[in-house]
Parts: sequence; C-alpha cells; structure tokens
Amino acid sequence: MSRRDPLVEHVAELRRRTGTRKDVRRRVPVHGLAISTAAVPDGAEAELDLVLESIPEGITVTGSIRVPWRGECRRCLRDVSGTSQVAVREIFETRPVEGETWPLEGDVVDLEPLVRESVLLDLPLAPLCDATCAGPAPDALPVTVEGAAEGRDAARGAGAGPAGDAPPDPPHDPRWAALDQLRLGDDR
Repeated sequence: MSRRDPLVEHVAELRRRTGTRKDVRRRVPVHGLAISTAAVPDGAEAELDLVLESIPEGITVTGSIRVPWRGECRRCLRDVSGTSQVAVREIFETRPVEGETWPLEGDVVDLEPLVRESVLLDLPLAPLCDATCAGPAPDALPVTVEGAAEGRDAARGAGAGPAGDAPPDPPHDPRWAALDQLRLGDDR
C-alpha cells in the first residue's frame, strides 16, 4: 500500500455537481523552496486553508497558505525570519491556459505546483530585520578594500609631492574611450 500524497486531492465527488465545495485544511512539509534572499527551512510545514469548489469546466481553489521563512537582513546581514501568508484564487481546468490556469487531470487536483509557486513568489526579495535598521555601524564595522592602503602608499611615493599632495588620477579605462568623443550640447 502506497502513502497518499498530501497535496493531491481527488475531486470526483465535486465534479458530479457544480457548486459543490470541499474544505482542505492541513499541514504539509515542504522542501527546496528558496530564492536568493530568503528560504523556507527544509521540512518546515506549510499550513493550507483552502476551499475547492466545482465549476462547469473544472475546480476553483481559494484560501490561504502560511509558511515560515528565513533570510538575511539586506542592511546589517543579521538572520531574520518571518511568516509568509499567501492568498490563493486559482482555477484548475481540463484545458488549462498556460500561465493563467492549472491542469485538472481526470478527477485529481495536484496542489503541489500551486503551493510551490505561490510561496516562492511571496518570499521577501530584500528582507529587513527591522524597518528602522540602519545597517552596520561604520565605526565598528568599516568598509575597506583589501590592499587599498598599500596602493595609496605606493601612489603617494611615486607621484605625490613631498607635502602629501593627492595621488595622480588613475589610468583611463579603455572601455569608456568611445565616450571621450561624444559632444553634448554646444561644447565645440
């Protein structure tokens, strides 16, 4: 005997009478849901609170999906977590329109692609630990470029005057050479 997939719903009874409803309330583990800035922890449970309703050409799915997520604050890089709650209003039909409706194969509705896509689209693209987060403290965490101090010292010795004048301009980047020929306005 095989285990039943918790995201597959059999809807034969619903399809017999238009307008018939079925509540789907359950918690299911999800895996591999991540974008570059946030992720659902592997094995975390998605909480489904959905209503399936029969329509002439298929099934509507309405309700919500709640799932926890983790990421890094875009300003201070501290760990941050939250809960995503996604509102769902979708249609499953026998002849789906790509990008608009989902496939209804026989008398089975597979909710997994819907859950995965809805959660991924709702994960925060740039999470913040707090709305007032100012980022790292410049005095405590200065931003430096490796080797920059040595480069400045070498430039001072090579081209700067004895009084510590500013170093010479860096060499011109050849990728921008075409812009040197550009004349704007009345510059002649």
